Amino acid sequence: MSLDWSDASAIGYPTLFLGVLIGSVVPIVPTGALVGAAAAVAMTTAHLSLPLVLLLAVLGAGIGDLTTFAVARLGSDAAVRWLARGQKPERLANAQARFERQGWQLVVVGRLIPAGRIPVLLAAGAVAYPWRRLLPATLAACALWAVAYALLGVVSGGIFDSPLIATLLAAVLVLVVTGVVNLVARRRREKAKVSR
Repeated sequence: MSLDWSDASAIGYPTLFLGVLIGSVVPIVPTGALVGAAAAVAMTTAHLSLPLVLLLAVLGAGIGDLTTFAVARLGSDAAVRWLARGQKPERLANAQARFERQGWQLVVVGRLIPAGRIPVLLAAGAVAYPWRRLLPATLAACALWAVAYALLGVVSGGIFDSPLIATLLAAVLVLVVTGVVNLVARRRREKAKVSR
């Protein structure tokens, strides 16, 4: 059976899955933009299916996040050193206590906030957060993340009939949302520093 390179789904689905998987382990791929673009294509053409786009995005992100956690958990000495560099020893004890109280929420929020996922997963691995609690939190977080970014693609696909324009708009929307979230997070951190 040969691969038909003229079929957009034969290229689109593997690209989406592998892009999200790789970007979830090594943040070199803009995974949110990839999901938004795939959703925009699904809305404007018959080449991709939106439910399948969501499923592959969740699977790719979930496997990537679990891989990142496993690396931190299995190589926890390196993760602990990374977390502890330039910080007081009480910080790790504080992180462990936070994970015991709010582990589920930390995993979900870490996935949804740009640049929050990897530090949260490294911290979870370093404090030996249990797999049985991490797995459902990761799957829920990845599902929420995939739906959020796919919605940007659905909106852009609903506005424009052209897959190219819808994809570009989805990418721009993802960048704008990411920028706004980063700005809000930075302002909160600055206010927290001032109030101490």
